[in-house]
Amino acid sequence: MKEQRFRDRAQAGHLLAARLAAYANRPDALVLALPRGGVPVGYEVARALHVPLDVMIVRKLGVPGQEELALGAIASGGVCALNDDVIRALGIPEDLIHEVATREQHEVERSERLYRQGRPALEMHRRTAILVDDGMATGATMRAAVGAVKQQQPARIIIAVPVAASDTCEELAEEADEVVCLLRPRAFLAVGSWYQRFSQTTDEEVADLLARAARDLAIASPQRRETNGAESQQQCTGATPPALRRSRRISRPSHLSRNSQRQRQHSPQEVG
Repeated sequence: MKEQRFRDRAQAGHLLAARLAAYANRPDALVLALPRGGVPVGYEVARALHVPLDVMIVRKLGVPGQEELALGAIASGGVCALNDDVIRALGIPEDLIHEVATREQHEVERSERLYRQGRPALEMHRRTAILVDDGMATGATMRAAVGAVKQQQPARIIIAVPVAASDTCEELAEEADEVVCLLRPRAFLAVGSWYQRFSQTTDEEVADLLARAARDLAIASPQRRETNGAESQQQCTGATPPALRRSRRISRPSHLSRNSQRQRQHSPQEVG
């Protein structure tokens, strides 16, 4: 049987939104897209659900001299998820990890200013945060994002991706309240392998999609207030956050979360 692939990120977002229909028009819900590739997906999800869109900035921590090899990832607030396998194999010292993390944290802050264009970050406290990316391989990027969101004490954390490695979904199910994934191929290869078109998303495209989402929501807000009414108020004030393990902001990111990378050599499996 021919393996299914998404046409592009926009189509993947449309299909993902259909699986998240229960969160449509929820005043407590918001979409947090992971730049850059997760933003076109997240934009389609937020537009279909009629909920706000923001970004959760996550930067890969590249091994010095081998930057394409990730030793982990860092997210807004200084939350890190580190790959112990890579760190042990290469004997990377703590001081070097801290140096790389500090440099990338500056890039996180720069990107936040660039993408939001003066708009404040969305409030996450006691809300349902839907974290969206275009796919997950090892899950280090998403894991760092989850840790950063937990600092804000949301009511629920939903991870939503079009495609991901099967065991990565299982691992992250322990970190979030729900994982929504359309395809879980066991022979994963790479995220881009599951898209017909997988061009690089630019900073300008990210900023434009965020601005467009904010305008669209502002236009729709009066109608949403009329249709939701008292039901929306009850839904927002009545939410009770489940017990979540909080991540903590630390000065030396390597102490927070260290995760192993696994090999995936199984037959493909599609989850509808």
